Amino acid sequence: MEQNQPRSASVTVADVAHKAGVSKATAARVLGGYGTVSDRVRDAVTAAARALDYRPNELARSMTTGRSGTIGVVVGDIENPFFSLAVRGITDVARQAGFTVILINSGEDVDAEKAAVRTLLAKRVDGLIVSPARESDVEHLREAVRSGRPLALLDRGCETLDVDTVIADDRDATESITRRLIALGHRRIAYLTACDTDDHMFRTTADIYTGSVRRRIEGFLDACSDADLPDMGKWVHMGANAPKRTQEIAKGMLRASERPTAIIASDSVIGLEVFKASREIGLSIPADLSLISFHDADWTAVTSPPVTVVRQPVYQLGETAAKLLVERLAGTSAETRRVILQNEVVDRSSVAHAGAQIVPAA
Repeated sequence: MEQNQPRSASVTVADVAHKAGVSKATAARVLGGYGTVSDRVRDAVTAAARALDYRPNELARSMTTGRSGTIGVVVGDIENPFFSLAVRGITDVARQAGFTVILINSGEDVDAEKAAVRTLLAKRVDGLIVSPARESDVEHLREAVRSGRPLALLDRGCETLDVDTVIADDRDATESITRRLIALGHRRIAYLTACDTDDHMFRTTADIYTGSVRRRIEGFLDACSDADLPDMGKWVHMGANAPKRTQEIAKGMLRASERPTAIIASDSVIGLEVFKASREIGLSIPADLSLISFHDADWTAVTSPPVTVVRQPVYQLGETAAKLLVERLAGTSAETRRVILQNEVVDRSSVAHAGAQIVPAA
C-alpha cells in the first residue's frame, strides 16, 4: 500500500501547473493574484492547488508581486484596553481585505518605536499604522513614507506629517467634563496623565508630547480659564506611567492639605489606580472625590459606584485607520484625510457636587 506523503511543504507552483494542465507562468499568475486569465483556467488552477494542499511561499510571492499581504501596526501599550480594542478594529478590517497584521508594542518609548518601524519595513510590510509615542520625533515615520509605504496615524495626529490620520475629539470632550465639574462647585480639579517630563512638572502644553493628551489638557485649561479659575496648570500631574507610580501620585494628591475634589484620569489604567488609592486612603467616591476617566473599560461599569467615563470610539478608531490604509493600498484615494470621531460622556455615579467643607467660598 502506498504511504501518504506530506504534501503542502513540498508542493510547488510547477506541481499545481502540471495537475491543472497549464503552464507554470499561468499557474503563478493565478496563485499570485496578478495578471489576467480566463475564469476556466483560474478555476482549474484553484482546484489543483486545493487538491494538492498548496501553500504559497510568502517571500517568493512578495518578490514577484511587490506585496507581502501584511500591515505593520505599532502601538504604545498593548496591555492598555484602549489599544487592545483599537487593534481589534484594525485586524477585523485587515482580515476582510486579505491582510495579516504584524503587531509591535513600543511601550511608549520612541527608540523602541523607531526600531519597530525599521523591523516592519525590513519585513516588507505593505503599509503601516502607528500611534506615535512623540509627536515631535517622527523622522522615522517620514522615512517610512519616503520608502513608498502608506502610513496612517492612529489616535495621535502630527501636523508635520501629511498622512492619513484618525483621532477622537478629545479636546471638546475634556472641555465638556471640566465645565460639568466646575458647575458642580469643583475648583480643585486635577488632571492625571502618563505623559512625563524630566522633572515630572507640567509647565505648558508644549511639555505634552502625545497629541491626544495635549488636546485634552488644552480643553481642561480652556474650560478653567473660561470660568476664571487661575493657575490651574498646577493641578496637572504627570508621570502616571505604571500602576505603582500612579498609586504614589494619587495618594500624594489625596493626602495633601489642599487635595483635589475631582480627578480626571487620562486613561482607564490610571483611573483604576486612582479608584483603588481613594479606597485605601478611606475617601468615598463621590462624596469625598469625584472621578471621571477616559475610556469605557469594563471595570468602570461594575465598581461601586460605577465610574463616569468619556467613551471613546476606540474600535472605530482602529477600524477607520485600517480602512484608510487599505484604500490607500488599493489606489482608491488621493488626498490625505484627517478623520475626527466624536466621544460620548457616559454618566454613572462617580460625580457629585463638591463638599462645602473642602471648597473655598466664592
